[in-house]
Amino acid sequence: MTQAMTQAGTQAGAPGGWVAVAGLGPGSAALITPEVTAALAAATDVVGYSPYVARVAPRAGLTLHPSDNRVEMDRARHALDMARAGGRVVVVSSGDPGVFAMAAALFEALEAEPADRRGTEIRVLPGITAMLAAAARAGAPLGHDFCAINLSDNLKPWSLIERRLRLAAQADFAMAFYNPRSRSRPDGFARTLAVLKDACGDARPVIFARNVSLPDETIRVVPLTQATPDMADMRTVVLVGSSRTRIIARDGAPIVYTPRSVLP
Repeated sequence: MTQAMTQAGTQAGAPGGWVAVAGLGPGSAALITPEVTAALAAATDVVGYSPYVARVAPRAGLTLHPSDNRVEMDRARHALDMARAGGRVVVVSSGDPGVFAMAAALFEALEAEPADRRGTEIRVLPGITAMLAAAARAGAPLGHDFCAINLSDNLKPWSLIERRLRLAAQADFAMAFYNPRSRSRPDGFARTLAVLKDACGDARPVIFARNVSLPDETIRVVPLTQATPDMADMRTVVLVGSSRTRIIARDGAPIVYTPRSVLP
């Protein structure tokens, strides 16, 4: 922590209180950064969605605060309040906390506070997001320009998702999709595939990466024309190549990559 940040935190609440918003990576403990490990070792409290908090080992002096997936703002306010009371609070997300995760929620909660309560010391500690872990397993499908789209319509309308899908296809981006299909949204990914098949009109590769970095990891590569909704669930990140993405066939798993250059 910097001296300036520590002074800001002290002015906002009890001395020593801070919040770190930390990314736990895609699943394997080996992919948690040393910076995040150090923050967890110094924490008095860990806040987050229950499955993510369960990845943090209990110890003396540490209180775990698991909660439901749809109470992000309550979780953020709770973390800020504990820090103002002197707590050393780590808010955990899977992957990277700035990619469809808790960093934005924490800053939304902070912005809603009166100006004299915004001085809490806050750090965002990056993590390896599922998109990058999946790409590394497959080769380098995000090797040129790409975009990431959250397919959940919980916080935005489907019409906006569809518009972004079509524009991304028109721009010939490689794409990474988070939250493709859940029990409460069983039809959204089918609609996504229909849009892509209509907009792309080719057999570009689609990578279904489930439970990346965990013992039951599966990586499946199929042409867009053969992709089906049942190939994805909430533990799957989906990568779609651009029209220039290539597959290198070889013994074992193929390598999928997008060349670095776009030539006329």
